[in-house]
Amino acid sequence: MTGKRVRKAIIPAGGLGTRFLPATKAQPKEMLPLIDKPAIQYIVEEAVASGIESIMIVTGRNKRAIEDHFDKSVELENELEAHGKAEMLELVQSISHMADICYIRQREPLGLGHAVLCARNFVENEPFAVLLGDDILLSEPPCLKQMIQIYEAQRSSVVAVMEVPWDQTHKYGIVALENGDVSGRVSDLVEKPAPGEAPSNLAVVGRYILEPAIFDYLERSKPGKGGEIQLTDSLQRLNVQSPLRAFQFGGRRYDVGDKFGFVQATIDLALEREDLGRDVREYMLKRLGITNN
Repeated sequence: MTGKRVRKAIIPAGGLGTRFLPATKAQPKEMLPLIDKPAIQYIVEEAVASGIESIMIVTGRNKRAIEDHFDKSVELENELEAHGKAEMLELVQSISHMADICYIRQREPLGLGHAVLCARNFVENEPFAVLLGDDILLSEPPCLKQMIQIYEAQRSSVVAVMEVPWDQTHKYGIVALENGDVSGRVSDLVEKPAPGEAPSNLAVVGRYILEPAIFDYLERSKPGKGGEIQLTDSLQRLNVQSPLRAFQFGGRRYDVGDKFGFVQATIDLALEREDLGRDVREYMLKRLGITNN
C-alpha cells in the first residue's frame, strides 16, 4: 500500500450512449444537459470539490464536444465581454479553469475495466479515484470527499454503495460485507447477479478509490459478462490481497444513463433552482390537476 494522497481521478466517458438514441447519434451522452449544465460537469465539480487536482477523461469516437466544453472558448468569451455580460463571462471562464483535465481515447468500448486500464500511465503509482458519468451523487460533503477521508484513515480501496430494491440487484455490481458491517471489509462482489442470486442489496454506485495494484489485475483480466473487461472481476482479485471497504452513501443518487433517472434529475434540480423552482412547481401541479391552495 502507498502513503500517497488521492489527487488524480479517472472519468470513463467512452460509451456509445445507445439508450439515448437518436439524441446521442452525433453528441456524447455525457454532454446531455440537466437543464443548462452537461451531466459530466456535475461529475467534474464533485471531483474538484473533493480535492482532486488532475482528471483523465477516457473518451471514444464522437466525444470531441467534451474536450471543447472544458477548453477555453476565446470567441465566446470575447463576445460576452463585448456585450457586457460579465456574469455569464465569469461562468464560462470558470469551466475551463476547474481542474487540470486531460484526455485519452478508448479505441473500442471494451468495458469499464478496460477504460480504467487506458489511464494507467496517467495514474502512475498513486491511489486514484474513478467517477462514473452516469451516476450523479449529491451530498454535502461530496461523496468522493467522504471516501477519500476513509481511504486516508484505512489505506485500503473504497467503493461507494447504496441499498437498492432486491428486484433491481441484477442491474448492478453487488457487494457482500463481512459480518454485515457497512463500514467493514467487503467479502464478495458480484457483477449483475442473476435474479435471486444477489448476496445483498448493496449496489456499487459509480465511485471508487483504488490502489494502483488494480492495474496488474486489469491487465491480466479476460472479458467477462457482455464480452467486456469488468472492473468488478479485478476488484474481486484485489480484495483477496488488499482489503476493499464499502462506504454507504447517504445522499441523493440519480442514474442519468437511464431515461427515467435523467427525467428525475432534471425535475428535482429544476425545483431547487431559484430562477425555475416556483414556475416548475406550479406547472407540475397544474399538469397533474392538483389545486395549489
